[in-house]
Amino acid sequence: MSRGTILFLEDDKDLQSLVSAYLRERGYEVEPARTVKEARTVIACLRVDAAIVDGLLPGMTGTDFIQELRQQHPTLPILFASAFWKDLKSHDHLTRQLKVSRVLHKPYTPQELLLWVEQMLAVKPPPPPPAAMTEGQDSANDLDATFKALRAEYGARLEDKMRELTGAMERARAGSAEGMDAAYELAHKLHGTAGSYGFHAVSGAARHLEALLKPVRDGKGAPDWRALEAARQELAKETRSGAPAVAPSKDADTEATKGSAVEVEPRGTVLVVDEDEAWLAEVERMGKDRLVRVVTARGADEAVKVARRQRLDGALVHVDLGGKEGGFAVAERLRAEEELRTLPLAFFGTGGDVTYRMAAILAGASLYLPRPFSALDLAEAVERMVAVRRPERARVLVLDDDPDAVRALSVALTSQQVEVVGLGDPYRLVDALAEQRPDLLLLDVEMPGPSGFDLCRIVRSMPEWQALPILFITAHTGVDFRVAAFQAGADDYLAKPVLREELKARVQSRLERARLARERAERDALTGLLLRRPFIEGLRARLAEAQRTGRTLALGFLDVDRFKKVNDTHGHLAGDRVLMQMGRLLASRFRREDLQCRWGGEEFVVALVGASAEGARDILARMAAELAQADFEGDKGERFRVSFSAGLAVAPQDGADVESLLRAADERLYRAKAQGGNRIER
Repeated sequence: MSRGTILFLEDDKDLQSLVSAYLRERGYEVEPARTVKEARTVIACLRVDAAIVDGLLPGMTGTDFIQELRQQHPTLPILFASAFWKDLKSHDHLTRQLKVSRVLHKPYTPQELLLWVEQMLAVKPPPPPPAAMTEGQDSANDLDATFKALRAEYGARLEDKMRELTGAMERARAGSAEGMDAAYELAHKLHGTAGSYGFHAVSGAARHLEALLKPVRDGKGAPDWRALEAARQELAKETRSGAPAVAPSKDADTEATKGSAVEVEPRGTVLVVDEDEAWLAEVERMGKDRLVRVVTARGADEAVKVARRQRLDGALVHVDLGGKEGGFAVAERLRAEEELRTLPLAFFGTGGDVTYRMAAILAGASLYLPRPFSALDLAEAVERMVAVRRPERARVLVLDDDPDAVRALSVALTSQQVEVVGLGDPYRLVDALAEQRPDLLLLDVEMPGPSGFDLCRIVRSMPEWQALPILFITAHTGVDFRVAAFQAGADDYLAKPVLREELKARVQSRLERARLARERAERDALTGLLLRRPFIEGLRARLAEAQRTGRTLALGFLDVDRFKKVNDTHGHLAGDRVLMQMGRLLASRFRREDLQCRWGGEEFVVALVGASAEGARDILARMAAELAQADFEGDKGERFRVSFSAGLAVAPQDGADVESLLRAADERLYRAKAQGGNRIER
């Protein structure tokens, strides 16, 4: 039996396909329309229970169509979807005058849309807590499969869409009004639809390009082609990342090594706003030393102009710019820009009392730095902003013997930032920790066999997992339980029935705090790689897991060739930039389960789980070719390049313990260095 008939007026066929399939799986009849003419036909022939109307349609705005619709259907429930219309005046016009039930901001997810459709039609109350969310979950796997298939199909077409957009922008640059209209429409659709399919980075980059194109298309400004091209390139980069990966051929690898020089990739791009020219120059110098791209501005107008031209990872604003607490006004101006609403902000100043810091927090800041701050302060601030702007996906392990509870918690927590792995057998916890490497553990207290308390104590007895955040889920909240939970080593607990928003808030808070603590304690400040102690602990665990499962483990010892000469000839700061780039390559070219470490000085170690000697050699060879193409700048502005040598050892052939593997790899490294360097020895 149908739960209702919905008119879905949306000119983007990809979004229409995704949402229609999702709503139909949930029992709704969906009548799609891509133009106002098609929508009028649907209304004339069928009785619809609700309508979803996009704000930007061919030949007519969504608001004009709703105004027309209200003449015949004054009480029809309507959802209005748009990437714009976010100010209070527009919201008032839509909800009060046009009687729109809900304004939905693009990009939205099908799940979010469903929630408001059901509330609008009064099919059921807002979603219950996760513990009660198991009703109707029998079709969840089919629904997930449908979404994944549609997502894969959309992802496969992303590069085609990018080529179409590039062609439209080329026509626009040649003076074609049609090209400008087409470029704007394509950017608008990518902004609204890519996020709904889960390609959030593509959506964000498209939103930035769309915002630059809109005033040009509307005749309200001249095109800034430098900014437009930078935005297009950023979108192209995200599109390539979003498209399904294709294994490179040997020919492709060969061609890659023949390419021209590449610039060293920065840690991130940050806007620094201050009136002091000398201080801005000093910050630019610090950024250069720490591989941070610094762009500067001296006031609010210049800050907004600079921010519109490029993608930023964050902004650092002098708290007293132009007068006491004048920086707060700059922050407000930046956040007022559509594409900068979520830009991470930090303030710096000489006043650091509680009053200033509280005002900074209320103004949207996540950090407050002293003035002057150091190069290390700048690098750490940018790393934190980048983590917020481009979050890595955390992994949560849920252990509960009730499969319905595991499913409900997974549905509540799974997002672009969080991956959930369910486990129903408490006796497999130790193996699951080694296999999944979770960032947080959710434990039910009452299970057959060992209790949650016992399992928590077991985890805390393992050196590698002593800092893992552990949250209990329980129906007990008395004093005795709370004392027992914390004595067992738990960090927090959640009372059943678990509220979705509380669950998400507590988990996200613990994940973020754990990430920051882990980075401070375990990471090298210069390269961002693991320090020696946590690396060896992780290596022992990986090696034990490899022995238990019969897999190989490859260990590579790397050393930058003639690094002393780099320091003596080009300066120690240039040497630091080489080490930072090595760190970035090692951090970004390997899998989650692999380990990378700065061993000391210019030496690095990497462990590759399940890799053969040949496979590990190929991976390091590609990385060596990439490093060899990077141009570095010396302290006097001169350009230079570097290489590295490596020695490889593989378990179990070269040893069954950490010490034997390190010794074998180290001996082969010295053999490579003795033969002139720029070699990988096995």
